[in-house]
Amino acid sequence: MDFIKIIFELTCNFFLRLQTEGAATGVDLNPIDFILHLDKNLEYLLREYGNYFYFILFLIVFCETGLVVTPFLPGDSLLFAAGALAANEANNLNIFIIIPLLICAALIGDNTNYFIGKFLAKKGEGAKLFGVFTIRKDYLDKTHAFYEKYGARTIIMARFVPIVRTFAPFVAGVGSMSYVKYITFCIIGAILWVISISTLGYMLGSNEFVKKNFELVVFGIIAVSLIPVFYTIIKHKFFNK
Repeated sequence: MDFIKIIFELTCNFFLRLQTEGAATGVDLNPIDFILHLDKNLEYLLREYGNYFYFILFLIVFCETGLVVTPFLPGDSLLFAAGALAANEANNLNIFIIIPLLICAALIGDNTNYFIGKFLAKKGEGAKLFGVFTIRKDYLDKTHAFYEKYGARTIIMARFVPIVRTFAPFVAGVGSMSYVKYITFCIIGAILWVISISTLGYMLGSNEFVKKNFELVVFGIIAVSLIPVFYTIIKHKFFNK
C-alpha cells in the first residue's frame, strides 16, 4: 500500500510540475487543459523529455488503469494522441514501441488495481482505501455474484469506457473474481484497447482535419466512449421498473 501512495504522490507532483513549467513557457498544463489540448501538451513533453516521453506515457496509462483515485487521467484520448504523434516522422516516436509498452502499462495497472481490491476484500467489511472507499458485506456479496455471471465481458467492455475502466479491476478484486478468468480477459481487453485506438490515431494523425480540430476529435472520442454509460443509466432509470 505504501507503494501505491508513493505512485499517487508522484503523479500529483508530476502534474504540478507540468503546470509550473508550462506557465513558464506559455503553455497551460493544468489537468483539464492537459486533456483538452492533449496533442500540444504531449508535443511539449516530447520536446522536453525526449526518450523519457515513453515512460511518461507508461506512467499515465498505469495510473489511469491501476489507481482508483486517478480515473480523471486521459486514456482513450492519450492512446489516440500518442498514435497521431508517432505518425509524424519528425517526432521520432516508434508506434511499435508505444503499443507493447502501453499494453504492459495497462496490464500492470489492472493487476495492481485487482490486488488492491482483493486485499481489501480479505480484510472484510469496514475496510477502507485511503479513507474514501468503505467495504460493506452486501457490497462484497453482490459484486461477487455479478462477476461470476458477467465478469468476462465486463472486463473487456469496461476497457473502452472512461472511469469504468479504472474501477472495473478494483471491483473484480473486491468481488473475488477468479484470477485465471480475470487475467485472461484482462489481456484480451488490453490488447484490443491499445492496438485499436493507438492505430486509429496513427492512421489519422496526418489528416489535416484532425490536426486542425484535435480538441473536437478528443471530445468525440470521450463522447463515443461514454455512450455505454449513458445507455446503461437510461435503461436502468426508464426501462427497469
